[in-house]
Amino acid sequence: MQGFEAGCLRVGEVEIAYEIGGSGPPVLLLHGFPQTRAMWTTIAPRLTQRFTVVCADLRGYGGSWKPEVVADYSFREMGRDQAGLMRELGFEKFHLVGHDRGARTAHRMALDFPQRVTSLTLMDIVPTHLLLDELTQDVAKAYYHWFFLAQPAPFPERLIGADPDYYFESCLLGWGASKIGDFDPGQLAAYRAAWRDADTIRGMCNDYRAAIEVDFALDAADLDRRVTCPTMVLYGADGAMARAYDVPGTWADRCSDLRAQGIPGGHFFPDTAPEETTAALLDFLG
Repeated sequence: MQGFEAGCLRVGEVEIAYEIGGSGPPVLLLHGFPQTRAMWTTIAPRLTQRFTVVCADLRGYGGSWKPEVVADYSFREMGRDQAGLMRELGFEKFHLVGHDRGARTAHRMALDFPQRVTSLTLMDIVPTHLLLDELTQDVAKAYYHWFFLAQPAPFPERLIGADPDYYFESCLLGWGASKIGDFDPGQLAAYRAAWRDADTIRGMCNDYRAAIEVDFALDAADLDRRVTCPTMVLYGADGAMARAYDVPGTWADRCSDLRAQGIPGGHFFPDTAPEETTAALLDFLG
């Protein structure tokens, strides 16, 4: 990203790839599946006039560490990585923004490190436990990938590995109003370069395995806990989640200070509607 410095820091036994730029209060941006920190290429530079912006790859994605054990991919472990990264960079407290898997990681961070998260922005998710515990036919059909990717290795890895571009691009186009031409060519090239790597495919599958095998139980134990910092829920107005749920309503009893806004487009609105997404972030963070 123009004006950003790229690096890779060791956090405990983990190496996390990131980029940092700007000045002002720190903001951590976390991407989702099947992307990398490149998803913030259009948005992050627009935040740097007011904030110090950190864009990081989740473990298993992009340039970050890709462990082999499924339990290492829980959102709790991913959250520890990112909290540790921010501490290594000198930021004890920070604004936290996540999309998709990054949003699920961010939610867990807000519960596990409440004293460190200044504000929380969740993009186009409903709570993990709710989605799995009250699964509907429509959601199961739209979000079939949760259960395909969670199948035992190496079944999904081998099928995806035969044509990664075909599979992952079908994901980009499958959860709302978007077409491949809506994605920035440079960002799309970065996604393709990452998901063609066999270790990244394995890492993404393990991420979804851990959601069912580990995160569901962790979230079940925390159903009575609320996020206490100011929280913004952004969602794709034309996406699968908005069709299936009252997205803000799913967070109402989980957040003490909640506001919400629909963004034009589907699940990948940060890619397809970066101007509207940036404006919503600046308004909330400001």
